[in-house]
Amino acid sequence: MASPNGGDDFESSLLSFEKLDRASPDLWPEQLPGVAEFAASCKNPINNSPPKWMAELESEDIEMLKELGSLTTANLMEKVKGLQNLAYQLGLEESREMTRGKFLNILERPKK
Repeated sequence: MASPNGGDDFESSLLSFEKLDRASPDLWPEQLPGVAEFAASCKNPINNSPPKWMAELESEDIEMLKELGSLTTANLMEKVKGLQNLAYQLGLEESREMTRGKFLNILERPKK
């Protein structure tokens, strides 16, 4: 149905017949590396073998994953903050040890 003011001409001028090649990794990079592979593995539920990422996990690792998966959002955030604090403390300790090593001249290379 044509409008009296030429609206169909305007709409047809907005159409693009350009074909975009979605196979190109440069045009459509994977946002999160590994997501496409993970999604493909989830599409085949008949496969009884564990996913590749689980092959190297030990029972201790699996238990930790189950524990973290059962935490509430608040508890998980608390756990993350604890890990951040631990990383910060380790960084401070490493800095102190590096300074100590510098003062004791144990980090210098032997002169040839």
